[in-house]
Amino acid sequence: MSPARSTRSASPPPRRIRRAATRGSVLIVALLVSALIAVVLASYLSLNLSTTRFAKQSFDGYAALNLAEAGTEEGVWSFNRAAAQDPAAWEGWIGNGTATWKKFSNFTLSSTTRATVKVYIDRLNPPPGTQPKVIARSTVSAPGSADVQRMIEVTLRRRSHFANGLVAKDSVVFNGTNVTVDSWNSDPDRDPATAPVDFSPAVRRDRGSVASVSVLNTAVAVNQANVWGYVATGGPSPEVGSGGTVRGTDTPVDVKVDPRRVSTDFSADFPLITAPTDGAPLAALGPTLGVAGLKTRWRTPGIVLSGNETLTILGDVTLILTAGSGARSVSVTGNAALLIPRGSTLTLYVEGNILIAGRGLGNSNTQPVSCQLWGTNTSVAGQDIQIAGDGALRSVVYAPNGDVKINGRGDVMGSVVARTITLLGNAAFHYDESLADFGTTTPFGIARWRELTTAADRARYEANFSGW
Repeated sequence: MSPARSTRSASPPPRRIRRAATRGSVLIVALLVSALIAVVLASYLSLNLSTTRFAKQSFDGYAALNLAEAGTEEGVWSFNRAAAQDPAAWEGWIGNGTATWKKFSNFTLSSTTRATVKVYIDRLNPPPGTQPKVIARSTVSAPGSADVQRMIEVTLRRRSHFANGLVAKDSVVFNGTNVTVDSWNSDPDRDPATAPVDFSPAVRRDRGSVASVSVLNTAVAVNQANVWGYVATGGPSPEVGSGGTVRGTDTPVDVKVDPRRVSTDFSADFPLITAPTDGAPLAALGPTLGVAGLKTRWRTPGIVLSGNETLTILGDVTLILTAGSGARSVSVTGNAALLIPRGSTLTLYVEGNILIAGRGLGNSNTQPVSCQLWGTNTSVAGQDIQIAGDGALRSVVYAPNGDVKINGRGDVMGSVVARTITLLGNAAFHYDESLADFGTTTPFGIARWRELTTAADRARYEANFSGW
């Protein structure tokens, strides 16, 4: 007979064994959690380190960009000091006769970070119409990290007193019922060796510009004039009569005043001009002044022509009129005329008032810049300037304290900058766009700014930054 099978259950493990198993499970969980925390912490530390490095790199990048900008500003500053005849303008710069360069070192950004800036200028003495470039490359260096470099290219152009056609401090007013404003370019290739281009309907453009910095409603009174170009004021909209227009060639035919060609945020500087102190003194003027083919400078109290008298300018003449404010420095009346034959030029510095009537100012040259009138008056009363032309009137006028009245029976060509400008009669005003490049001693401004971010752009200048 088989022994009876016990129906009693197996005894549970002792309590200490269960406790040991529980503790083992908790330990495993704790180890897993610790491992997970370690992984997360390591990832966090790695991310934090990467973020710190990225932040440092970004900081160095912005610092390098600021230093590169400072380098270009040094270049522009030196250019403008040279334009102001400062003999120390290029002190410390190294050049080869055409280009010049300079290195600025020992910038300390932190206890371990240093920086340098190299500035290269491609044209030290740019001819008229040429736009020099200032290129700056900055380098920020720190131990344990790659150098950070930024490069900026700035294109300059001379600021011109005649960057616009008609510019006034207070007001520009068009009188007459058939006045027009437009433009052309007498030197489209920017090469003084080639023949200038005279104005004609074939070269007429829609860039005639009229502007006033005034915030008064009388800033620009277009009235019945037809402006093919742009009108700008310091605040108010221009006054346009029922027959007046402000248009361009791209303006729809049914639009009289193109809003794209009107602005109300115009600003400009009107620096005063000082007359030269040199020049050979003249007790009196004869029928001619100057020598054909030569530059001459003269001083005399004034110009007075009447009856059938004429004064013919020969060669490149600079004439400084010494009569003071309130006096009439120029008086051309009756059938008299001030004549500038083709190939001759006149630069006139005047403090007193001007009246050119009679047969007026006859300039036979194509370019208006061949006759320059500089108003040097600094008084509150200013100076009165009245100019009439016999046929085409070609001239540039800069008189920031002058009240200019132009009475042209035909074409008036050039540019006028004054306190007030009034166009009388039915003249057609043509702005010469080449005047935007006028000047050999005016300061430079920035025409274009760009950071060179591509390898191709940087490669154009890498050779210029090596070896120094």
